Amino acid sequence: MLGIEVIPAALYLLLVSVVPESPRWLLLHKNDHQAALGVLSHSGEANPGQVITDIRNEQAKRSSEALFNRVYTVPVVLAFLLAMFNQLSGINFVIYFAPRIFNLAGMDSSSALLSSAGIGVVNLLFTLLGMLLIDKIGRKTLLLAGSVGYVISLTAITLAFALNLSGLFVVVFIFMFIAAHAVGQGAVIWVYISEIFPNSVRTKGQSLGSSTHWVFAALITLLMPLVLSTFSPVTIFAFFAIMMGLQGVCVLKLFPETRGKSLEALGLSLTGKSAGLGE
Repeated sequence: MLGIEVIPAALYLLLVSVVPESPRWLLLHKNDHQAALGVLSHSGEANPGQVITDIRNEQAKRSSEALFNRVYTVPVVLAFLLAMFNQLSGINFVIYFAPRIFNLAGMDSSSALLSSAGIGVVNLLFTLLGMLLIDKIGRKTLLLAGSVGYVISLTAITLAFALNLSGLFVVVFIFMFIAAHAVGQGAVIWVYISEIFPNSVRTKGQSLGSSTHWVFAALITLLMPLVLSTFSPVTIFAFFAIMMGLQGVCVLKLFPETRGKSLEALGLSLTGKSAGLGE
């Protein structure tokens, strides 16, 4: 079971070896204008020269700065909320404790394990769908669609446990939940967090988002055995449904669309007013 993982790891190593460097990294850290221009041209950028000019202009405005600065309040809050809600959806609870959840729904051990394998298949298929849609309909649209799917599926799971419906209903609703996550939050989170921070604090901002995500994931892992022994599945899934309702409101009210905008334009729009910069 562990040895077979060498195959996808080797394939990943082979493919990542041909991935080009980021043009911004080439400019800001290597000062390699020609290599950056080549990467932008090869990727289909219509006006690579203008992109390089924009990167240089932003570099001239700001050197490396502290992340927790009033200027970066908006992207910091957005990254924190997105990473926090990712885990408060219950996604890792479902993935980590799927056999236990299916057992609580009345399924025997073999059926529970088989259904758990189905979670991986659904996750893969709808992640691929999210990858196809993210640049066509936008990040915010996928987050909103995922939030609606979360609320519907989590409410259905809550009702299935409350009404003692067949374990098959729970399996179907769990699959719906996984699909909503994969096509929404799962496809968007790392792309979105990487886009909302200006170049000067991008690595720090991504570290904040990643740390928030995995701290909450660790808390879910540590606390859920206790929670499962204290609260009913009805209460647990109802809590997750409420959290996803709050996520939908936050995305609708607070989150800007980032599709089709350069990193420099996004950085200016999210920090420009606080920094006293014009549009």
